Amino acid sequence: MIEKMKLIHVVASAAHKDEMLESLRALGILHLAEKKSASRETIERFTSLSRTSNALSDYVSKEGPRAEILPDGDFEKMYRGVLDTLDRKSALVQERSAASAEIDRVRPWGDFSPEDVKEVREAGYDLHFYRMSPKDFQAALQNEDVRMFRLSPVDKMDTVAVLGKLPPEINAMEFSLPEKSLTALKEEIDACDKGLEDCEAKLTDAADYLDSFKDQMLKAQNAEIYSSASATAEGDEDLVWLTGYIPESDAGAFKAAAAENHWAWAIEDVAEDDDQIPTKVKYNKVSRLIKPVFDILGILPGYREQDISLWFFLFFILFFAMIIGDGGYGLLILIGTVAMNVKMKKMNNVLYLLYVLSIATIIWGAVTGTWFGMESAMNVPFLKALVIPGFANYPEYFNVTATQQQNNIMKFSFTIGAVQMALGSLLAIKKKIAEKNLSWIADLGWVIAIVSMYLLALYLVIGDNIPIVPVFGGIGVAFVLVVLFSGMEPGKTFGQGLKAGLGGAFTAFLNTISCFGNVMSYIRLFAVGMAGLAISQSFNGIAAGFHGPLIIAGVVIVIIGHLLNIIMCFLSVVVHGVRLNVLEFSGQVGLEWAGIAYEPFKKNDKIQN
Repeated sequence: MIEKMKLIHVVASAAHKDEMLESLRALGILHLAEKKSASRETIERFTSLSRTSNALSDYVSKEGPRAEILPDGDFEKMYRGVLDTLDRKSALVQERSAASAEIDRVRPWGDFSPEDVKEVREAGYDLHFYRMSPKDFQAALQNEDVRMFRLSPVDKMDTVAVLGKLPPEINAMEFSLPEKSLTALKEEIDACDKGLEDCEAKLTDAADYLDSFKDQMLKAQNAEIYSSASATAEGDEDLVWLTGYIPESDAGAFKAAAAENHWAWAIEDVAEDDDQIPTKVKYNKVSRLIKPVFDILGILPGYREQDISLWFFLFFILFFAMIIGDGGYGLLILIGTVAMNVKMKKMNNVLYLLYVLSIATIIWGAVTGTWFGMESAMNVPFLKALVIPGFANYPEYFNVTATQQQNNIMKFSFTIGAVQMALGSLLAIKKKIAEKNLSWIADLGWVIAIVSMYLLALYLVIGDNIPIVPVFGGIGVAFVLVVLFSGMEPGKTFGQGLKAGLGGAFTAFLNTISCFGNVMSYIRLFAVGMAGLAISQSFNGIAAGFHGPLIIAGVVIVIIGHLLNIIMCFLSVVVHGVRLNVLEFSGQVGLEWAGIAYEPFKKNDKIQN
């Protein structure tokens, strides 16, 4: 259920601005209507702490960080030392890299003292060093103006020392004199390495206080939120005020706080054209299990949209089970969930969801007779007894043909699609009737279209003996209803709505065709499940070819193969299972997932993303 919101205006004296903000933060129910940016200092503080914490995470010991939290003063002293150490490390890395590059450049010329060369130059001998090809070397020898002597070759090229510069007609590469000798450069690298070791030791020690960093990051984030609220508050010399939204159910708590703090306030219903109203979904004990999926996907219904979390959850369970498709995989997920539960020592929504999904997958694997893709599982009487013959992935054990089995699964997939999409239209009808929106008749047309398209899919794909004339008649009736009533809405006359609907007739025609594609798209539940089974069977078949000492290789192939298959199945759930809910089903409901998350002004007890 999406909670009803109220628009709140709260006013206090300018002298008590901070007290008002502190009290509102403690109350923790006001969602600010328009948030301004926090101060630059608070933003930079959190960013710096976050960046430093991420850098220190690479230095955490196997024992993990210490649990103790440093006092603010001790932390600041340690924090400044860490920042200095990170800066020093960065400088040393750059210095070492530059020295290493210089060694690579100078090494072919040998170890010599650049100071000696500089002294020669200061004595009046303008020495320059060049590399050149044999042809250019001969040209230089024949030039009477060139005074040079030959040195040992460098990189298989002729090398010379020249008094003065070579004339431009001689093609040669001049060697730039280094600041330090090879010996000095190597000593510099050694010094950098020792400095880096010292930095590593200090950062490793500092990593023991990562929990202190998280504590300070939380304080910094709360300071940033407070700064944003302070900047958002408007006022003059005498008064300060804020505008925001609160859930209607919290109006009593707000009024009590206003009376206690002597605020002036006003509460009103949100405007019909207000598109900034936040959405607060109140989940029940079942629907709350889908919240982790919503959080991962970053989707939220709009304030005036419907809450379909319960239906989303129920269909998602079925889609997950059919796409994973293997009871053995479900057992592995269940074992992994139990292990996580034991390690965490407490339950949360993610664990509850994994329990439900794993059990659903085991049930689907049981009724289809799929256990790690092994046909031999059907030789086990207990596992065979759990199978529904018409759904069996090894139909020959139940006197069912492969074609019959595939048709049954496809029909089941189409039925799920028709039921879900029709349910979406019925939910839209329920909402529109409550709003006295006559366009609910167009949604009734979509129900007729979905049923007709479902029957058409059974006729075309599976070959069911369905009278085709009534099917096309239903499609025609649906099209007429959609065209005539899709433009209706409160505030429009019947004639205006009819005109708008007729104007979108071509779009309605395309959407009707698309409706057939949407019903057909549910065949992916059958196709992806069969693909996963084929992959597991292939790896089992490859492994079965190994005998004797090579059986170990066969075991490795089976493990890796099934692991990859599980990963691909999970990806398929995201690509296909979520899509059917977020697009096909939500589209029929009229849900655009355009919600603004309800984020009340409060002091958080954990870092927010």
